[in-house]
Amino acid sequence: MVKQEDRAPSRLGRDGSGSRYDFRPVTENDLPMIAAWLAEPHVAEWWDDPETEIAQIREHIDSISVEPLIVELDGEAIGYLQSYDPHLEDRHPYSDQPFGTLGIDLSIGRPELIGCGHGSAIVRQFVEQLFEEGAPHVIIDPDPSNGRAIRAYEKAGFRAIGRRQSEYGDVVLMAIDAP
Repeated sequence: MVKQEDRAPSRLGRDGSGSRYDFRPVTENDLPMIAAWLAEPHVAEWWDDPETEIAQIREHIDSISVEPLIVELDGEAIGYLQSYDPHLEDRHPYSDQPFGTLGIDLSIGRPELIGCGHGSAIVRQFVEQLFEEGAPHVIIDPDPSNGRAIRAYEKAGFRAIGRRQSEYGDVVLMAIDAP
């Protein structure tokens, strides 16, 4: 995983609409915006208490195991994305994945952008970047009842590899391998 300070904003590609996604490190100044997104019904349904989540994101700003990022569409912040290394956390439930695996989580914060294809396009572009940086295997873990997310991740090339029960709840573990 590339350290936040070493990562330049991504400009790897464009989705079908011609929009470009950039990924930049989260800063303290982003936390109120992320908190507002966490309060949106389409996000709140899948995340824990916003205060708890913001506290964890704040801790991740300087973390070596989790990289919190803001997703921008044509210069506008639209979502939160994080990548993490399950092998850098004690007793992580996905530490059984191959060495070098990175996990990701995504939430599109702006409700008007839901259902427009951004989720799969963001994930596809970000995973391509992770593969270019050397990740051999990327995982994501949607809630089994989050059909919209599962379809988006399948569209981005992920496949279900199993169900897991952990501190994160019941999830569908999905994966994609580097070409």
